[in-house]
Amino acid sequence: MAGQSRKWMVVVATMWIQALTGTNFDFSAYSSALKEAMGISQVQLNYLATASDLGKALGWSSGLALLYLPLHAVLLLAAALGLASYATHICWFNTVCFVLCIRNFPLNRSLALSLSISFNGASAAIYALVADALGGGSPSAYLLLNATLPLLVSTAALLPILRQPPDDLVLLPADAAKGDTRLFLVLHLLAFLTGVYLLLLDSVSADDPVVSAAILAGAVALLALPLAIPGVVCARAWAHRTIYSAFSLNVPDFSLNPNRADDELTKELIIGRDERDMDGEDAGTRVGNGPVSAAVGEEREIVASRRGKRGWWWCCGGMVLNKDRLAVLGEEHSARRLIRRVDFWLYYAAYFFGPTVGLVYSNNLGQIAESLGRDSQLDDAGCALVIGTALVGLSSGFIIAAAVTVTSELFGTESVGVNHNILITNIPLGSLLYGQIAALVYDANGQATLWHALFKSDLSTIVCMGKKCYANTFLMLGCITMLGFLCSVALFFRTKSAHDEAERRRALVDGDRD
Repeated sequence: MAGQSRKWMVVVATMWIQALTGTNFDFSAYSSALKEAMGISQVQLNYLATASDLGKALGWSSGLALLYLPLHAVLLLAAALGLASYATHICWFNTVCFVLCIRNFPLNRSLALSLSISFNGASAAIYALVADALGGGSPSAYLLLNATLPLLVSTAALLPILRQPPDDLVLLPADAAKGDTRLFLVLHLLAFLTGVYLLLLDSVSADDPVVSAAILAGAVALLALPLAIPGVVCARAWAHRTIYSAFSLNVPDFSLNPNRADDELTKELIIGRDERDMDGEDAGTRVGNGPVSAAVGEEREIVASRRGKRGWWWCCGGMVLNKDRLAVLGEEHSARRLIRRVDFWLYYAAYFFGPTVGLVYSNNLGQIAESLGRDSQLDDAGCALVIGTALVGLSSGFIIAAAVTVTSELFGTESVGVNHNILITNIPLGSLLYGQIAALVYDANGQATLWHALFKSDLSTIVCMGKKCYANTFLMLGCITMLGFLCSVALFFRTKSAHDEAERRRALVDGDRD
């Protein structure tokens, strides 16, 4: 039972790492001050925003590092990168947390991953509270915290990571796995309450360091509450041994190997599958002589017969929905095989036209609030901004939290550290493209600040005021997200048969247990 309590300490460590290292979400907190201090235009500021996201373009290197280095070494490397070079470390921290969650909770990995990632969005508010409490909220103190706090939390997280249980102690009976699910639901509720707490109270803390310190203490208390989970696990095990042992029935014990949790279903489909010719046609759609092969062949015949009846436009749609579609969930994909998948590029496009748009909105949030001239959130425009930002964060955050689970489910858990970081290489591209369009619209509607107009020979610093600064940008971004929705729908239909087959086999396995 010590192993079970230690793995919950690992979850707490990932929550703290994510909550205090998400520096990719706080650019908007100091962007206006940075722009004024450097005397640059919005277009030039966008280049800095892109640079802050550029570390994601090389995030796949963290997955490669895990092939040769232990987890704690990769964690320390991430902290060193954050100290030496801003924003290059976030993918390394994320990869460490992903691997820890998958390794310690193979049956509940989706809940563990989404819980860990959900705390990433709290970083900006926590950093603002710490800066207000210690340095009066100065931008220089804020930037210093961006470099030092990740190093401190990484050092604190080393102990539970080094003491994580071995694989044989991660094995769980089915009823214990259900108990873990309930604990995860409690932790998700705590994450929601933490977000609401920071949202409601963070805005009132800037004027008084004492108030900031009090609110920060409350946030730390909320982050410390999960430390009670290992005690709950031990108490539950003690109660089970002392109270229910007298009433135990003589039934066979059942446990799942973490390496077989969902992979057992995959192996049943993969057995008999021919080796792919990587230079051949339709890699991934050819399977062995099992039921999947017959089903895929029959489906192709039906699609082919319908193409002739419905015309060329149906042919194109059929090509998108059926060519090289996944037949099995969870099958491992190397990087080379991944980039040959139509499903991956649909997934890539859905992310590029979806969550990446939300991150660009986050980067521009400082200028959006400044353009509305709203330091207060109590009037109509301030409330609309808060509600709109919450909706953008809710939609993009939902996809970001689920994306790692989707990547592991579609393309395998063993290679998720590399594959997911390949996926998010679209973030720097989107940051540059969408941010550049927003900056051009902003500068076109802006005017030089009075101070620069009077005392400077260059008019490079442009400040735009009013709704016109971002109205067209919001309309454009809204249309772009519709493309992401269409790509997501196409991916859903392409993978539906694989999901249905996996659910059918899970039902058979559950029936055999009963």
